[in-house]
Amino acid sequence: MIDRRTSSRRDARGSGSGLLRGLAVAPAVAALGWIGASALFIPHKLRLPPALPGDQRDMDGIAGRLSYYTAGPAAGDAAAKRAGETLPPLLLIHSINAAASAYEVKPIYERAMRERTVYALELPGFGFSERSPRDYTPRLMTDAIHTMIDEIRRIHGDGPIDALALSLSSEFLARAAVEAPGEFRSIALVSPTGLDSRGPYYGAPESNRGMPVLYGAFSFPVWGRAVFDLLNTRVSARYYLEKTWGSKAIDEGLWDYCYLTSHQPGAEHAPFYFVGGYLFSKDITRVYEQLRVPVLMTHGVRGDFTDFSYARILKSRPNWTMKVYPTGAFPQFEVADEFFRTHREFWSGLAESHAAISDAGEARETGETGEARAPAGEAGRTGERGGDGAAKSPGEAGATA
Repeated sequence: MIDRRTSSRRDARGSGSGLLRGLAVAPAVAALGWIGASALFIPHKLRLPPALPGDQRDMDGIAGRLSYYTAGPAAGDAAAKRAGETLPPLLLIHSINAAASAYEVKPIYERAMRERTVYALELPGFGFSERSPRDYTPRLMTDAIHTMIDEIRRIHGDGPIDALALSLSSEFLARAAVEAPGEFRSIALVSPTGLDSRGPYYGAPESNRGMPVLYGAFSFPVWGRAVFDLLNTRVSARYYLEKTWGSKAIDEGLWDYCYLTSHQPGAEHAPFYFVGGYLFSKDITRVYEQLRVPVLMTHGVRGDFTDFSYARILKSRPNWTMKVYPTGAFPQFEVADEFFRTHREFWSGLAESHAAISDAGEARETGETGEARAPAGEAGRTGERGGDGAAKSPGEAGATA
């Protein structure tokens, strides 16, 4: 006779093991389902409108096909046009992330275009620039900046420009300015990477922090695009922007553009190199220390991007000016007018310094006496203006990084 209790225990064990097997299989089934959904139902070629007003142009160079936007004072605004002719061109460069685009510099671009010629570059792998499968490295991004500067000089002639970059792209801009200092009047770095408490970074020249295993795990052909799609749902895009802002009050236009630009052919290639660490330079502390052009560094205090511990290495340097905002990592959106005013005053200080040097030179030639202000290489000192939103000297910046 069969013991019913034994049979019940046996049935319970069987049911339990079946449940465990089901739980173990469920993630695999879900993953396969998402891979299939990504391939069959998620759009990968949405209509992508221009990120910025003005002209959108393409060019070819060592970094492949590059796209950029450009605009300037309206043709009917004669006063602004004359003023713009006295200012050097301004180059703006977006950050690097899974859905980066030139839209990130829109608040700066739209204000600057009223008074000077402004350019906004789309880096390789983003926007309308080439998104082919290739190695995305700091060298590729730096070469793209050099190509853009060559294009600006072709249009405007020789002469240094002002340039501004966001977050990780600050590393590429800094490297370009070290390699070709004569091409820059100044650079502005917004929430720059490479100044965190894990540094300093004095690695071999042009080495990076790439992690092959991590890169391979994300980019494996069977599931790579599906993983990228999971990172770029509308829910995910909002989540990451809220971490960037340190607030739920994100820019809704940027959020919408993030979804569109991340659903394009080849959109995953550059971001996978970013996630894998290949776009972060191991020698960036040395690069920052080698900068000789005037530098304005700005950052916020909210969100996930607030560690600027090693900024103190640079804070006392005469060519560095620092400004902190009560914002997240994209102050150009949260305090747009104050942010632009800070930079305009920084740039005006450079012009005043250059004029003072010229006047002093003419005075010496005619036998007159004159005292020049700080040379352009020390223009950070001329920024001791303080006040609401104004650039300050490195010693007065109040940076906590």
